[in-house]
Amino acid sequence: MKDRSDLSVEEINRDLLDFPLHKPLWFFGVATVFVAFITAGLVTVGFLVLVGVGVMGIDRPAMWAFLITNFVFWVGISHAGVMISAILRLVHAEWRRPVTRAAEVLTVFSLATAATFPFLHTGRQWRTLYWAFPYDFWRGVWPDVRSPLIWDPSAIFTYLTGSTLFLYVALLPDLAVAREYARGTMRKVYTVLSLGFRGTARQWRLQALAGILLSALILPVFVSVHSIVSWDFAVALVPGWHSTVFAPYFVAGAVHSGVSAVATIMALMRRLFRLEKYITPDHFDAIGRLLIPVACGWLYFWWMDFYFGIYSRAPDEIAVQFARTFVYPYNILTPIFLLAGFFIPVPLFLFRRVRRNITAMLWLTLLVNVGMWLERFIIIVPALTYKQPFSFSWTAFSPTWADWLMTLWGFGLVLLGVLLFAKFFPIIPLYDIKEGQTIKAEVQIGRVKVPAVVRE
Repeated sequence: MKDRSDLSVEEINRDLLDFPLHKPLWFFGVATVFVAFITAGLVTVGFLVLVGVGVMGIDRPAMWAFLITNFVFWVGISHAGVMISAILRLVHAEWRRPVTRAAEVLTVFSLATAATFPFLHTGRQWRTLYWAFPYDFWRGVWPDVRSPLIWDPSAIFTYLTGSTLFLYVALLPDLAVAREYARGTMRKVYTVLSLGFRGTARQWRLQALAGILLSALILPVFVSVHSIVSWDFAVALVPGWHSTVFAPYFVAGAVHSGVSAVATIMALMRRLFRLEKYITPDHFDAIGRLLIPVACGWLYFWWMDFYFGIYSRAPDEIAVQFARTFVYPYNILTPIFLLAGFFIPVPLFLFRRVRRNITAMLWLTLLVNVGMWLERFIIIVPALTYKQPFSFSWTAFSPTWADWLMTLWGFGLVLLGVLLFAKFFPIIPLYDIKEGQTIKAEVQIGRVKVPAVVRE
């Protein structure tokens, strides 16, 4: 890392606690926009509960569309936390330090938001309680434990629990620091949440050990969650879905979209919270380099899915791939998602000047996630629309106002959650930055100085 600043402990505390302990005017304006998104979504939810899921654009045979697309998209975004925080923590990558907490917060709120979409898609949400409690068992109605629709809640809530614990354990030292700087009610809140953390040697050892153990334990869940989401589709006998490559394909896509989302959040944080000394071009350079192999892996799995669909020579499979490629509007959306998800951003990531240009990285990573959302839509809808040939005409899927407002609902929930977290807690881990300052001593090698601890 070249852009290393010499920062004192007092300077770190002051800079990173400035936003949680003060209320800039722009905060209320931005929060109002996100609340408006959520309010629009709540109105839509009210219509959906009263009228039924027909208020969405779904119809036979395309009974899954925007709600499930958003579900898969936000589960994918949630992979940012484990990829950036857990994996890079285990390999001791120094550049992770200012990034980890934002990635973990994005994971928690993305997962919580994703869980709302299948619940709303059930149509009669009040009856969902029958599936969670033993009422159906009393009537002799048992869920099929072999179905990924049963595995989904187990995997998602395990991942959400593990990610929340992971975030909270890493937050404890910073809560203790905030406790000393806060006044009034917030001081009492930080005192309760810090659980008596005083920074003793034993507490630091336990906190570090818990972080390493949670990093290792959450990795299998990280792989399993999006694999199980992919099996929602892959175990169905629907042409275009029935593919053995879906698990690694979905995981690679999740990492691609999640890491891109972290870069987007970092660029916005750097600007809004004035964190130029902590989030530097070096961090965007590292994320850009990380995205290149991840995106290439995702494109490879996409091509395998497409190629084997054609190679099977099954008429239904070929019909679905033909629809994705040549039938309107999918013939327009497919090249858009390929250009946005890979062919525009990834060649640009190869240039160091682009990776270190923060404005360019902001727009390129936003473009990646536009492409990844469209990719999920292209996977779901054409396969259902062309599931079976019938002699009479089926209604093609067309999104309604409710679909778009529910999409805004998802973005509003995630972004407002991240913003409120940053308002009450340090969005960059204080103790991690201080540790990085401690071990960044440099040694002279030839004509250059390099970090004494090299963990890049």
